[in-house]
Amino acid sequence: MLRYRETGELHKDFHGSTSLALDFVAERHGEDALTEILHNVGTKVYASIHQKLLKDDPSELIEHLAYFYNREEADFDLEVTDQEITLRVRQCPAIAHIRKVGLPLSKCFCRSTTEINAAMCEGTPWATETKILAEGQCVQRFYRKEKKA
Repeated sequence: MLRYRETGELHKDFHGSTSLALDFVAERHGEDALTEILHNVGTKVYASIHQKLLKDDPSELIEHLAYFYNREEADFDLEVTDQEITLRVRQCPAIAHIRKVGLPLSKCFCRSTTEINAAMCEGTPWATETKILAEGQCVQRFYRKEKKA
């Protein structure tokens, strides 16, 4: 069961606030502090996803990705096999909203996704990689470190 499942009004301005906060932390407290925060998001805010991945159960990660990208009406595909979860984002809803309202996009914005994903997978049978194809377009891949017998 997905730990976080907002069902009320969608507040996309959260994305702009996040973008500004990423730059604030990096500029005021340094890259190491930002890395620590992003790691804590992946292991503590998304603790239930991380805990399931530790038990080789990617079900909540899959549900999380599907739920939030659908909720934001993103242009994406999600492919799931026993060995791999691939999220192809053709138009990131967060970046689209930030651009729409005229806020600056943090240079750390996509980094936040890659580092949070890595933290969620840390110490688990799962690994992750993210390829940025263009602004607002990426492929996030989660895969088993060793093939399941």
